[in-house]
Amino acid sequence: MLLVNILLNIFKYICNLYQLVYLNADLFTELNSIFMKKMKTLLCALLLTLAFNQSFGQSYTVNKEDITVQLNGNAYVSSGNRGATISEEGLTDWTDQSAVVSTYIYFEKPQTFNLYLNVNELSGNSSLFVITGKQTFRVKLKHNDKLQKIKVGNVKVTTPGYFEIRLQGENKTGEKFGDIESFTLAGVDGTVNYIKDFSPYWGSRGPSVHLNYSMPKEPTEWFYNEVTVPVGEEVIGSYYMASGFGEGYFGMQCNSESERRVLFSVWSPFETQDPKLIPDEDKIKVLRKGEGVHIGEFGNEGSGGQSYLRYNWVSGVTYKFLTHIKPDDKGNSIYTAYFYATDENRWRLIASFSRPKTTAYYTRAHSFLENFIPEQGYLGRRVLFSNQFCMGTDGIWRAVTEATFTHDATGNAKARLDFAGGIAEGKFFFLKNCGFFNERTSYGTKLNLTNTDKAPVIDFEALNNL
Repeated sequence: MLLVNILLNIFKYICNLYQLVYLNADLFTELNSIFMKKMKTLLCALLLTLAFNQSFGQSYTVNKEDITVQLNGNAYVSSGNRGATISEEGLTDWTDQSAVVSTYIYFEKPQTFNLYLNVNELSGNSSLFVITGKQTFRVKLKHNDKLQKIKVGNVKVTTPGYFEIRLQGENKTGEKFGDIESFTLAGVDGTVNYIKDFSPYWGSRGPSVHLNYSMPKEPTEWFYNEVTVPVGEEVIGSYYMASGFGEGYFGMQCNSESERRVLFSVWSPFETQDPKLIPDEDKIKVLRKGEGVHIGEFGNEGSGGQSYLRYNWVSGVTYKFLTHIKPDDKGNSIYTAYFYATDENRWRLIASFSRPKTTAYYTRAHSFLENFIPEQGYLGRRVLFSNQFCMGTDGIWRAVTEATFTHDATGNAKARLDFAGGIAEGKFFFLKNCGFFNERTSYGTKLNLTNTDKAPVIDFEALNNL
């Protein structure tokens, strides 16, 4: 209001000066001197007002910028995925009219900006639709042998959070609708999050999320956990990891439309990304393997021994995971994993491995949820963990009731913000990631659960005979 009054007073002085000068030109010199003094006073007040309002976040000057959002790392073929491809060049091989390409950008506040398509050379003509919220733009692309910058229109972001920009083809005279390299957003205001100075591969995969359990002080030999994938959350590319430890992990995966696995892996003490480079004395050795279990090696995230059982676990059903870790008094430690096949009403041995040059019990008990297929990173997923127990070397089961939520480097860099964890229904820890949702959990959040379930009853002798 003060700013408005200052501007009105300046206007009044100008009008009064004009009237007086027009009536009596001889007064001009004197009045001009008076006017300049008044103007200096008013301008000082104006500057102080602007500085005051700026300090309290009510800026009257808008600092806007143009940003370029590469489709590689930020876009997905969300429908008709055989008719388009996202690669290092952006959207390529776009031939199918039914293909829908979705790009996700996070805006910290509502705003309006100008949207442009950066289109590589095109052999024919085409038209396509750009859909943003409730707005639909029809864009025509013409034959060209160089990069084109095509204006789409003024786009409105009405609420803070993730915003989807969709592309869909209408018609074309050539083979393709066009190769889209990137979007340019002109006049963007405030913080915008997207995959920029970060790996497109890891950004496309989305953030991995973890629960780090608070373990008893006593040395732990056995860790028990129960896992439930809610109906509708069985997304291809998901690893619902139940029982992680200092040297590996154990959980279940959704690998394809026709295959699901129970996976147990132990890292070698020899650090390499290529299992072929591990010396014989540092290799993970197989002591036992369960019925129908595949034994192999893995790499690219450390290397070691891997085992998996192809098992068609079902969403909405709770499965039990039991892991045993103990030194063998010969300079090695033995890692053994058991899976309770609820559908078969029996425990199944996955594998028992010997890890050389290791003297360890169960440490760093944790669970995680990750997407391991980059093209699936736009799909959200959720998992529930319950009834965690540790058994010490004294043979006593102790309930685990506290966990700390964390996420990986993708979340740390704020390349992706769709990560969450917490308590569900008063009896589950939950993890949730991907899908570009807006409710998130802060890194390091402590989660406490009242564990009312009884300790598991295990026939250990029967397990030894599996």
